This record gives sequence, structure tokens and C-alpha cells, in this order.
Amino acid sequence: MQTLSRLAAEDAAALATGRHINPFSVLGPHRLAAERWVVRSLVPGAEAVCLAGDVDGTGAEMTRIGDGIFEVELAEHPGAYRLQARRGEDRWEVEDPYRFGPVIGELDEHLIAEGTHQALWNVLGAHIRSHEGVDGVSFAVWAPAAERVSVVGDFNDWDGRRHVMRWRGSTGVAEIFVPGIGDGARYKFEIKGADGAIHLKADPVGFGSEHPPGNASVVRDIRPFAWSDADWMAGRAERHRREAPISVYEVHLPSWSRGEDGRPLGWAALADRLIPYVQEMGFTHLELMPVSEYPFDGSWGYQPIGLYAPTARHGTPNDFRAFVDRAHRAGIGIILDWVVGHFPTDAHGLGRFDGTPLYEHADPREGFHKDWNTLIFNYGRREVQNYLVANARYWIEEYHIDALRVDAVASMLYRDYSRNAGEWVPNQYGGRENLEAIAFLQRVNREVYGADATIMTIAEESTAWPGVSRPVHEGGLGFGYKWNMGWMNDTLRYMGERHEHRSWHHHLMTFGLHYAFSENFMLPLSHDEVVHGKGSILARMPGDEWQRFANLRAYYGFMWGHPGKKLLFMGSEFGMRDEWNHDVALPWASLDYALHEGVRLLVQDLNAVMHRTPALYFRDAEAGGFEWVDGGNTEASVFSWLRWGPEGTSPVLCLFNFTHHERAGWRFGVPLPGRWVDVVNSDDERYGGAGRGNAGGCATEAEPYHGKPHSIVATLPPLSAVFLQHQPGDRP
Repeated sequence: MQTLSRLAAEDAAALATGRHINPFSVLGPHRLAAERWVVRSLVPGAEAVCLAGDVDGTGAEMTRIGDGIFEVELAEHPGAYRLQARRGEDRWEVEDPYRFGPVIGELDEHLIAEGTHQALWNVLGAHIRSHEGVDGVSFAVWAPAAERVSVVGDFNDWDGRRHVMRWRGSTGVAEIFVPGIGDGARYKFEIKGADGAIHLKADPVGFGSEHPPGNASVVRDIRPFAWSDADWMAGRAERHRREAPISVYEVHLPSWSRGEDGRPLGWAALADRLIPYVQEMGFTHLELMPVSEYPFDGSWGYQPIGLYAPTARHGTPNDFRAFVDRAHRAGIGIILDWVVGHFPTDAHGLGRFDGTPLYEHADPREGFHKDWNTLIFNYGRREVQNYLVANARYWIEEYHIDALRVDAVASMLYRDYSRNAGEWVPNQYGGRENLEAIAFLQRVNREVYGADATIMTIAEESTAWPGVSRPVHEGGLGFGYKWNMGWMNDTLRYMGERHEHRSWHHHLMTFGLHYAFSENFMLPLSHDEVVHGKGSILARMPGDEWQRFANLRAYYGFMWGHPGKKLLFMGSEFGMRDEWNHDVALPWASLDYALHEGVRLLVQDLNAVMHRTPALYFRDAEAGGFEWVDGGNTEASVFSWLRWGPEGTSPVLCLFNFTHHERAGWRFGVPLPGRWVDVVNSDDERYGGAGRGNAGGCATEAEPYHGKPHSIVATLPPLSAVFLQHQPGDRP
């Protein structure tokens, strides 16, 4: 039956050219009258189409009414029909995507519109599911200003006419169920934007991506995983207390180690090699530089495109889950670098997603980072804020991630960050503070800690912004920890000075203790300190070969003796000589050299001593856990302090000599009588030192010194760190 008159000519033309903004209104089954139905289909390239399914158990030949458009009138609803198409000798059978109802419900629509959907990834993105009895994938994307959105991929020859998506009310969300596809299908969204242009975009909530340089999204199965880390999860709250020992190993996965073919390792190989190494070294946590998909290797992950997609460089999402599971069973927590301060301008990314500045600010004075040539999220837009907050919860809930370290927080807090006068827009009160970003960070911390108080959030914040690690309800940003960038800069500057000049820079080692308890601090020697011409940590140390290694060992002793949780970038734990190169694996052959192996053994022992010594971690964030013995010995470049643990535990006396002269027979005041036993001596022969020291410990003498009732006489080897722990024995 010829029924062209029932379909408006403009509808037919729009369908044939991919311009129709609501194909569900004319395609699929539609009631004509009380006892009549019409089914229309769009099958580009077909010469003839037959409706096959529940219609009297036979096929119903459809009439061609336009270019690739077919229809048939029926006396009843066709049920679960399929389409049989032919062109010449070719035959194929497909499901009609326009016969399926919506997947997204009214409640989800409401929450998306409000910007309060706490599990946004369960609605948007690409989900493998069975819908109306058929297996396939449902796609949903937020593009409120778009005229038309299609999902395109290998399954439809990247033809934007075939799967034009259904709009869901006024939410700006478009969705469609595509039957017959599954895990591994490549796709993008073809968006006719408000600017009239066609934009081919990766999925903002895609769970997988092609391996770069490919940039299509990939359907990935993230349905519930068979976790075996229940013991870890049950004990995580205890491991993340301020009073817990925390020592972090930061890793760039593609260059930590490589396969025999020179390629980065997959998640399974990383689990086999990296996790046992971290466990052996005594680190409590493994911090991964960004694993969210990113197009450019040279960004190290800090210019992410796929915030919901673990990078394909190492495998699938479930491979990553298995890696996290292995780490937890080995007693190691996983920290992810989370980059929400900016995003790249790549054409397939979030920039002008629907033909408008949807995720970013329209004004480049608010929406563009000149330093990185990247765009800035519009934190004041509720849907954008929801997108990012949900992403934080996604990693924690779907991948059992233990902590998020938020990158470049300072760039978010200040509107004039790295901008000259006239290049930034003041806030509503005329100030430089980014009130919207502040509210966003507070919401992130409030919601992720509210959902699971056992996790951690960590801020890389380089300014004196107050209350970074203070709870939101007390006016803070709500982070669990803050990187102590001031400590890092000051101490590295001091260590780079020649030994005879250090007395002039003594304050660089003591200044950090004036504010050490104002935040919950983490002491970072991160990847940023071994790139961009800075050289390695070892390369900054002055002196001859032996002195450089002795300096490094003493510095690590200073770090582990100082209040604050610890973080060390890969390769620094064995004193790599050259600046880090992300294109090659770490120089593991260095460990064949005794001085490198000595540094590694020292770091391993520092972690072990910390674990069994509450004085070295329990009161990291309390002023009462630290007490100077002598911080003012400027001329000798000697520092001495006490670390105190909880009541009933032994204090530790930390002594440091940052000159190349031995300090023999030096007296130090101590608060308690008895024997003070060596627990760390960075000059030990085991570490490549000369073995000088105190023959295992020192006994107290009844001579007050440094304002303490007792004292010991100790020897400090050149360029050394010595820890002595109180062993009371028989008190007088």
C-alpha cells in the first residue's frame, strides 16, 4: 500500500539527509486509528525491506516511500519485529532501533535536570543491557543545545542518519537503545550543534576508549565485578586515619617498567611486578598518575579526555579492577591522580560539545588556561559540577579506589592564577577567589566522604590558602590531606647548597615546622621535582659521588623523621641519576651498583621502622607529637628533635648532620633516662655508608642539657640521619 501521503515530505527529506531532530515521532510503530498501525523504518542503502516477526508469523513487505525509508500498514501492533533488507544479491537482517521504548526513567530525568544525580554514570554513557527482551547497548548523552544527536560507530558504518537519538524531556539528554552490539564496539556521538556545524565527539561518560592515537569511545562492560578485597575494605578506615602510617609510592605506569617489546605493561603484568615491589618496599599506598584516558603521551595523563575511561594503554576496565583487587589483597591502597582543573581542546573532547561552551566558560578570561592551552570547567553550572562530582564517586564505587589526589588545586581557587591584570574576571565581590570552584571542591569532599568516610582526598595546593584539610562544616575545603609544597621547595633548595654554605640557609629546613600542624600534610617528592630540567633528586645533591649519595640518604632520613605523611616518586627510591623520561622504563640496572641499592634499602628500612614506631607517624598532624631539641645550631648545620607517639610508646630522637664533617662526642638533651637505641643510621654500611655511629645506641647521663633533665653523648657521621629510640630498661 502506498502511504507516502501519511508522512510529510519535509519529514521524509529530513530523515533521508540526517536532519530530522525527532525521528522517533515518525519511525517505528505508530497507531493510525483504533484498528490500524503503521511501521516505518530507515534502512539506508536497502532496495527492499520486509517486516519479520509477530505479524501472523509471516513477513510483511514494506513499501519504499523515500530514500531508504520504508513503511507498511498493519491491523495490529507488530510486536517484536525485525527488518529483513536486501540490495541486489545482498541480504541482511537487523533490529529496528526505533521500535524500542526509552531506557531512562522519569526520576533519572529529574535528577539530571537538577544536577544532583549521585550515580550519573548509571544513566549516561553506553550500557550493555537487555531491553524489552533484546540484548544490546543503551546510549545516553547530555547535549542540551544540540539540534540533533546520533550515535555512530562500526555497527552503522558511522552513518549519522541511522541512529538519531530520542530527546528526554527538557533535560537536554538524548538516548537510544541499539540492539545486537556489545563489549568492544567503537562509537562516537555525531552532534549537529547550535552553531549549525557537525561535531563528532567521544562520549563524556564513556567507560572505554580506543588505544591512542585512535580516539573513538569503546563500549565496555562495567557491570558488577567479583571483588575479593573484603578484608581490605573492612579495614580501610583504620588505614586512613590521621594516626596511621602512610607512605606513598607515586608511579607513571607506562614508564615504571616495560615489556621486552618496549611497550608499556598491561594491568596483569603490572600486578605481577609492581604490586610485589611496592609491598616489599613497605609503601602503604600506590599513587597512579592519571589513568583517565588521555590522547597525548607527553601530558603524562594530565590532559584527560575520557574522565570515566581507564586508559586503554594497559587494558580494559575489568583488567584495571583486577589490578586494584590484587593491590588490596597485598595490603596496598590505590590513589588516583584526579584532574578536574582543566581539559584539553582536542576536537573530539568536551570543548564546545553541543556547539556551545557547554562544559567550559564562554569567556576565555574564565575558561582558558594559557599555561597549558586547556579549557577550564564551568564549576558554577550545576550539570557540570554534577558531572565531575559523580566522576569522583564513580572511581571510588566502581573501582574501589581508596583516595583521589586532586591536581592543580591552586589553579582552581584563584581567578587570576597565572594571569596578568586585565586577563581575569573578578568574582561577584570584586575579589580574586573563584567562589564557584571553592563550592565545587567543598561539594566533592562533602559527597565522597559522606558516601564513604573510609576514603581519602588529597589536594595538590601550592599556596597558603587556609583550611584546605579542614572539614567543610568548619569552613574548610574538606580535603583529608594537603601536599606540603613549601616544605618540598625549601628543603630541596637547602640540599642543593654546598655543605660549607648550608649554615647560611639553615632556616629553609626549620621554617616548615612553623606551620607543619596547620594542615594535615603530606610531604611530596613527586614527579614534578624530576622533570623540566630540574634533574633527578640525586642530581641536586652537591659533592663527589660518595657525598651525593650520603646527602640523599640523609635527606630521606630527614623526610621520614619530619612530621607528615610521605610520598616518593618512582626511581627516586634508588637514586636514579638522570631526569625522568616518560618514554623509557626506569633504569633498573642501577640497582647492580651498591650505592643505588643502598638508597633503596634505606627507603625500605625507613618504611619498616615507621610502621613499627608510632612516634614516627601517630601524631603527624599534632604539635604535641614534635619537640625541638636544638633547631638553632646554624654554624654546624645540625638539627635535632624528638617525635612523640601515643601514651605508653617510646619517643624517637632524630639527629641530622648536613655537613661533611663528623660530629663526634656531641651532647643532646633527652627527656627520659635509660638507653636510646639506634633504629636508623643512614651511614650504615648496608646503605653504602662508612659504618660510623654509636655502636647500637647511647646510655643517658644525669646531666641536664638543651633544657632536658638528661642527656646522651652521640656521634653523628658526616651527611647523616640517625634515629635513636628510647628503651627505658631498669629506671633508677
